[in-house]
Amino acid sequence: MPVAHRLSHRSRARAFVGTFHAKTHFSQLLERVAKGEEITITKHDHPVARLVPADRPSREQVATIFCRMDALRQSLPKPKGKASLKDLISQGRRF
Repeated sequence: MPVAHRLSHRSRARAFVGTFHAKTHFSQLLERVAKGEEITITKHDHPVARLVPADRPSREQVATIFCRMDALRQSLPKPKGKASLKDLISQGRRF
């Protein structure tokens, strides 16, 4: 059975449906997406669209957050010499 005409049984968090199924069951698909599921719509077994929850951050937002975290980590003072894990914990730092 082609990928377009079956749902992924490996994970309920990600499913593949064909365009005909998406058209005829759109409201049901939206209910599933509202519960956090991501659905990929395929045409002739090729992904053409994704339905994702609206509150999910975009890839650009995630990349920005990671860049900010990296900049923050770079700005933190580095311990002098070789510090043991116990020393780092007592200073309130994470390894």
